Amino acid sequence: MNFQTSIKTCFRKYAVFSGRASRSEFWFFALFEFIGTLIASVIDAMILGYPFESYGPVYIVFQIILLIPSIAVGARRLHDINKSGWWQLLILTLIGIILLIISRATVGKNKKNIHGLPIN
Repeated sequence: MNFQTSIKTCFRKYAVFSGRASRSEFWFFALFEFIGTLIASVIDAMILGYPFESYGPVYIVFQIILLIPSIAVGARRLHDINKSGWWQLLILTLIGIILLIISRATVGKNKKNIHGLPIN
């Protein structure tokens, strides 16, 4: 899956928490979030005059728009490695952040699991 297809897929499955997501779908969407956040911060600082240390309105709106699809693609990514989407709550702990990064980078099994068929 390429960058553009990943973004289209994540927005098409805006609030779909079932099924599976490939590594490329998840990581390209994470890259899109990172680049979009940088651009939103620059717009807030350079055009609207907000300091870089604070969150401006463009940044906040961008984050609100991406909140649900980010959680959804994260859940689908965990489903690909046969884990529950609730594992995302581990992000609330320091060790959990490391475990989530490892889990999201793990190759999914190329066979059917309780969350559905494998992603091509």
